[in-house]
Amino acid sequence: MKYLFVHQNFPGQFVHLLRHLVDQGEHDIVFISEPNDRQIAGVRRIFYKMPRGPWPDTHATAQEFEVAMLRAEIVATTAQTLKGLGFEPDIIIGHHGWGEMLNLRDVFPRSPLLGYLEFYYHTHDLDVGFDPEFPDDPAMFPRVRAKNAVNLLALTNGGMGQTPTLFQRSTYPAWSHDRIAVLHEGVDLDVCAPDPSAAGRPFVLGDLRISPDQKLVTYVARDLEPYRGFHVIMNALPRILDSRPDVQVVMVGGDGVSYGARLSHSCWREVFLDRLGDRIDRSRVHFPGRLDYATYAELLKRSDAHVYLTYPFVASWSLREAMASGCAIVGSDTAPVREFISDRKTGLLASFHHPERVADAVLELLENRNLNTRLRRAARREAERSLGMADYLRNYEGLIERTISSNR
Repeated sequence: MKYLFVHQNFPGQFVHLLRHLVDQGEHDIVFISEPNDRQIAGVRRIFYKMPRGPWPDTHATAQEFEVAMLRAEIVATTAQTLKGLGFEPDIIIGHHGWGEMLNLRDVFPRSPLLGYLEFYYHTHDLDVGFDPEFPDDPAMFPRVRAKNAVNLLALTNGGMGQTPTLFQRSTYPAWSHDRIAVLHEGVDLDVCAPDPSAAGRPFVLGDLRISPDQKLVTYVARDLEPYRGFHVIMNALPRILDSRPDVQVVMVGGDGVSYGARLSHSCWREVFLDRLGDRIDRSRVHFPGRLDYATYAELLKRSDAHVYLTYPFVASWSLREAMASGCAIVGSDTAPVREFISDRKTGLLASFHHPERVADAVLELLENRNLNTRLRRAARREAERSLGMADYLRNYEGLIERTISSNR
């Protein structure tokens, strides 16, 4: 088959599918994206380049839409060149969020579309207005609504949609749900796997050395920011550290902002370290930044209690990987986490808005060995049941076949 993939940041959400298709050795695979240094042998890359913004004459609420329409135009022009060289895809797979797929039906009218739909924005009940510590300005609501312009065009542009969770599909209008397949994403269960011996040997991370008689609490996010509950875990730390002198805390993530408002100065890590002052024993709280994947995977295997917090927003890959690694997890009692973690069955859930409850849950996992062991095993079993890579790829191939069949 001939596959055309589209995502501005190669390989996007498609890395596992791409490798699987390449391994089959019988497909012609082309990927349109902006330039970067990543490569997958067997995948031909076609680059496009965006003009530099911003565009000051564009209304503030329409700036993202203008960028999306520029992407749609440039990607369609790139695809037209590809077509001129004789490439006609059997299916086009991409991410709808950036606008890149909007004009591809004009270039390849007979090629079915399978588009990744990540999140439909709301001015209430989800991430906006969720956190009283950072109240939203109603003046931003028009911009929030406008973020759905590309979503809505994608939903009415034919083809099929896919999304990884029931929660994410629920954010979309009810009339669109039958056009969006839920395709649960998989985890490499061999790489992300429990290691019972990890707690019995020292764990070394740079200059940090955690001995077997110390407890390790872990937290992971792409960036240390409120959307992922960084302020909540920081406010929970004084109680955890005071109660357990044997605890070391490793908080993985960058100092940027992936979601939500950016700070004009400093970063959230510095803000909360300054705010908490000497209530935090900095000799026991460590910020290694972002880690290479192998080190990150080893960290999860050594963790005694892993904290995952999020607004009602897209769940991170790290939650799936923590489950597969057999972590004892404290998760926020928010809808995206509840889809993965059942309270006191596969982890502990605590109120996002109450740091003291997060602290209590962490301490319970550290103090109750039987509970800790039971939840670790249950998390791994659930990952094996619902997050296996083989099932994910088999279901993905089935969705591709259905998408092609429905287009005939």
